[in-house]
Amino acid sequence: MRAILGLILFPLFLGAQQVAVKEHYLSNGMKVLLLERHDAPSISGGWVARVGSVNERPGITGIAHLFEHMMFKGTPKIGTKDYQKDLKIIAEQERVRDAMRSEERKMRAMWRKGEITDLQDPDQKTDAWKKLDEEFKKLVEEHRKVIVKNEFDRIYTANGGSQMNAYTSYDHTAYFITVPSNKLELFMWMESGRLLEPVFREFYAERDVVFEERRMRTESTPLGKFFESFNSLFWESHPYGWPIIGWPSDIPAISKKQADEFYATYYMPQNLTLVLVGDFRSKKTLVMAEKYFGRLNRGEDMVPDVVTLEQPQKAEKRFYAEAETNPNVDIYWHTPAFGHKDTYPLSVLAQVLSTRTGRLHKQLVLGKKMATDTWAWQGARKYAGEFNMGGEITEGHTPEQVEQEIYKLVEDLKTKPVPQKELQKVKNNFAAAEYRRLSSNHPILMQIMRSEGMGNWREINEAGPKLQSVTAMDLQRVAKKYFTKENRAVAVYTRKPGTGGGDEDSLLAGLDAQAKAMARKMSGSINSNKDLAQLKKQLAGVESQMEKAGAKAPPVMKVIRNVLRKRIDQLEKK
Repeated sequence: MRAILGLILFPLFLGAQQVAVKEHYLSNGMKVLLLERHDAPSISGGWVARVGSVNERPGITGIAHLFEHMMFKGTPKIGTKDYQKDLKIIAEQERVRDAMRSEERKMRAMWRKGEITDLQDPDQKTDAWKKLDEEFKKLVEEHRKVIVKNEFDRIYTANGGSQMNAYTSYDHTAYFITVPSNKLELFMWMESGRLLEPVFREFYAERDVVFEERRMRTESTPLGKFFESFNSLFWESHPYGWPIIGWPSDIPAISKKQADEFYATYYMPQNLTLVLVGDFRSKKTLVMAEKYFGRLNRGEDMVPDVVTLEQPQKAEKRFYAEAETNPNVDIYWHTPAFGHKDTYPLSVLAQVLSTRTGRLHKQLVLGKKMATDTWAWQGARKYAGEFNMGGEITEGHTPEQVEQEIYKLVEDLKTKPVPQKELQKVKNNFAAAEYRRLSSNHPILMQIMRSEGMGNWREINEAGPKLQSVTAMDLQRVAKKYFTKENRAVAVYTRKPGTGGGDEDSLLAGLDAQAKAMARKMSGSINSNKDLAQLKKQLAGVESQMEKAGAKAPPVMKVIRNVLRKRIDQLEKK
C-alpha cells in the first residue's frame, strides 16, 4: 500500500540531465507539453486534469476518482449501438434516481431519529425505494443491450496501443497510453473526443463499482479504516484529511447532476495539459492538437482555488488502535508543499533513514532487532506535505519502545551532521534513479504529468540540481525545524487479541506487514464463505482489477486471487 501511495504522492526527482520539454498553448488556453524522442517508433501520451480529491467538498468526496472511471465510458460514437436510445434510457434512469434520492432523504431523517440503524442495509430501505430500485434495475438491463463494453480500450488495442490507464491523486487526475507513432492522430481523435462529448453511461453502476473498490481497499483491510481515522486526525482542517476514494456515505449519494457540474468546472481546457513524449515532429503535432483539442470550448470562469489551509499544530496528537495486524508505530510530521525549498533536504533525509542501507533498518532491524521492517518518506503534495517514519515491531518489544528509538535517531540528525560519505551515497542513488527513469518514453511521461499536476512540470529539471546541492547543514536545519513534538502525530497499533502472527502461509512471503495482514483477513473471510456464485463474482472483480493495473498490480492481489481460486475449486469438488 505504501508503495502505491508513493507512486501518487511523492515527487519523482531527476538529477543533472535536463529534459527538453517544449511548452505551448492552444487557442482555447489548453497547455501542451512536447518532448521529442526518436529512438523508438512509439509515443507515450496523456493528459492531466489539475483536479483531485483536494478540490472536493463534503457530500461529494470521491467524485474526482469516480470521474477517472467515467472517462472510459465513451462518446456518442464509441460505446453504444444506438446513441438515441442510449440517451433516452439515461434520461429515464435519472427520473427514477431523482425519486430514489427523495426516499433517501426520508431515510436519512429516519436514521437520525434512530428508526433505522444502517443506511446501506437493503433490508432497511423504504418500500417505495425498493420498488424504485427494481424499476431502475430493469432500466440497467435494457441499457446493457445498447452499450458496447470496453470499446474505447478495444479500439486502442486493435491499433497497437498499450499501457492505457489512469490514476487519481489528492491533487490531480491523469490519463495515459502508449501508441505507435503512426497512430498519433487516432490518439488525438480519441482523447479529444472523450473530453468534447463524454457520455457518462452506467453512471450509477460504476458508482457502485467504486463503492465496492472502497470496501475491498479500506473496510476489508486491517488498517484501512484506522489509516483514514489517523489521516483525519493529522489533517485537522485541510481537504487532505478525507480519502481519495471518498467517504462511504458520500459515494452512494453522488448524483449525475453533481458529476456534470464537477466536470464543467474542472475539465475545461484552461485546467488541462496535454503531454506527448516520443517519435513525432512538434510543428506538425501542434497543428494536429489545435485541430482536435482546440475544439474544446474555453471555460468562462476561473477554476476555484483551494483556500483552506492546514491550521498550525500546537501539540502532539496520538492515535491508538487494536488491529488484526502486527504491532507497529507510524509517526507523521507536517512539512511544506511541493516545490518548497525545504522539500529537497527533507527528501534527502528520507533516503538517509530509509532503504536496507538506511539508518532505521541498520539500527532497529539489524542492530537492536526491535523491528522487522522500517520506513521513511517525504511526501510533498501541491498545498502541503508530510514526513513519515515508522516500523513493524518484533516479538518481545512494543511500538512505544521503537518510537523512542526513532526519536533518538531524529535527535542525532539534529545534533550531528550527516557524514559527507553518507550524504554523497544518497545523492548518487538519486542520480542512478534518474538514469533509470529516463530509459523510455512512458516513465518520462509519468514524471511530467505528476509534476504538472502538482503545479510545475519544470520540477523534473529543477529538482535534481537542488537535491545535489543539499548540505549536511541543510539536513540539520530542516530536522530541527520540522521534527518537533508539537508538529507530529503518532499512530500506535497493537495486535487485536485472538489474531495470530507469523507467516504460516507461504503465499505471504515477500509481502510487507500491512499487505500480509490484509491477505490474512481476506483469506479467512474467503475460506469461510460457502457461496460459490459470490466467490466467482469476487474472483472476476479481482482479476479485472489486476488486468487493468497490469504490472502495477499490488502483490497482495495475486495472493487473494490464488486463495479465491483454491476455495472455488474446493467447493466445486464438493
